[in-house]
Amino acid sequence: MRQLKTLASIMLAIVLGVGLIGCNGSPKASGGADEHEHSEGDGHDRGDEHAHPTEGPHHGALIELGNEEYHAELVHNDEAGTVTIYLLDGHAEAPVNTSSPEITINVTMDGQGNQFKLPAVDATAGKSSEFASSDPALAKALDAEGAKAQLVVTIGEKQYRGSVAHDHEHDHDH
Repeated sequence: MRQLKTLASIMLAIVLGVGLIGCNGSPKASGGADEHEHSEGDGHDRGDEHAHPTEGPHHGALIELGNEEYHAELVHNDEAGTVTIYLLDGHAEAPVNTSSPEITINVTMDGQGNQFKLPAVDATAGKSSEFASSDPALAKALDAEGAKAQLVVTIGEKQYRGSVAHDHEHDHDH
């Protein structure tokens, strides 16, 4: 019986000792401020939910939908005269399809509201992740100083709204 208790104590000490070893093999005190920090290139994917991409895969501005459940990417191409919205996953990487035939951008400027519909592009089986408009009034409204724009889209059964921020010093895609 005494040997069993000794063996259990040794096993417990091993388990606790392994639990206190950091990712690089060096012991760390529990509860330290850097307990979950990893150096770059150490092979650990932190999955840091606080790291936000600054642009989407099409080099457009990102719009947060929900509590980062999804993102939308706005690409304003002056040369083509188009505004395109791409629906993306929470990491702003992979396309997300919706069965909505269109999405809406509401723009308010000088107390006046305008609503712009962007129809689905290349809907496959009634679903799309890309929506576009060649309405010059939309492009002008998005560029207007003091304009406030909001994207409205339904994904699944839930409606999402996201603020469209536009950097007036940014060169649009050409």
